Amino acid sequence: QVQLVESGGGLVHAGGSLRLSCAASARTFSSNTMGWFRRTPGKEREFVAAITWRTKYTYYADSVKDRFTISRDNAKNTVYLQMNSLKPEDTAVYYCGVVTEWPNKFGSWGQGTQVTVSS
Repeated sequence: QVQLVESGGGLVHAGGSLRLSCAASARTFSSNTMGWFRRTPGKEREFVAAITWRTKYTYYADSVKDRFTISRDNAKNTVYLQMNSLKPEDTAVYYCGVVTEWPNKFGSWGQGTQVTVSS
């Protein structure tokens, strides 16, 4: 059973930063590429970033490149999303998940964490 729990969301002013965390079970995390996507009401799901298991190669959506950083700690079964220079359009529910097809197809994900950026 896939177990993914996101945390770290909240309310922040434009230009601020947040760090999201996603804790996974060892079975879910091990050897899997992980990633983040986000959802906003009325919009389609938007890929954010992905990171591979061993080499930790990363890939970003153009909309977040140079502002967001994805990382992972394989010893802790945790993936992170450091978000800097946040913009109101980054407001969304952020989900972490297992990437089943590089770089942006997800096979499973957690319950999400809300990020709200005020202008």
